[in-house]
Amino acid sequence: MKLEVDTHCHTVASGHAYSTIVENAREAAKKHLKMIAITDHGPAMGEAANCYYFGNMTVIPRKIEGVYILRGIEANILDDKGTLDLPERYLKKLDIVLAGLHGGCFPGKSVEENTRAVIETMKNPYVDIIVHPGNPEFPLDIDRFVKAAHKYNVHIEINNSSFTVSRRGSRENCVLIAKKAASIGAKISLGSDAHICFDVGNFIEAQEIINDSGISEENILNTSMEKVVDFLKSKGREVEISGGALHVTRPDQNNSKTL
Repeated sequence: MKLEVDTHCHTVASGHAYSTIVENAREAAKKHLKMIAITDHGPAMGEAANCYYFGNMTVIPRKIEGVYILRGIEANILDDKGTLDLPERYLKKLDIVLAGLHGGCFPGKSVEENTRAVIETMKNPYVDIIVHPGNPEFPLDIDRFVKAAHKYNVHIEINNSSFTVSRRGSRENCVLIAKKAASIGAKISLGSDAHICFDVGNFIEAQEIINDSGISEENILNTSMEKVVDFLKSKGREVEISGGALHVTRPDQNNSKTL
């Protein structure tokens, strides 16, 4: 399976990652990716960037080293009402919004509370992808979670890092999530969750889960840049790639300035 986009990449701005945007883009180009998303951790994660960092992402070029750049965030879910750690006025200016449960930002609670938190988050029109839902620290009602993702047009991430350097014990949950997604046609995104440039575009372990689950290629976001563009349009963005330039705006922004 050919993958053209990495929707989950970190930079030094996350506080515990080790590469720059340029280094990530350069590695993506080496691996023949067409697009990556810069999705640094939201401000509730102590050492991460503040709100102004995300508000100022408009300075990031749309294309670096020949790779298109999406400006985004990995937001933290703060409570079982689905509250995120970035105000709406910033969320609406970003191209792509990932959200997930993280230790230190959301207390590990019961399956019911964890599931409610994630489902309420998916109701937020700015949220596009729920990250690493297989994390055993935050067990979910998989059936309800996957059905809600399908209902609210939110992609479920199969996170490669969860099988290599973090969130050990995620594989069994991810297998169950992937099989449930395959059975009802829920959409999947593969994310490297790269915290150093060399991991950008690394989906090896996540692809094994996908291949074994029987998920249709048409339901995997990363298989083409055009599919990502179409998905962002379905979530309310106005997206255009013309003359080698990428333009992303939202009709509900206060102005029509291209991000």
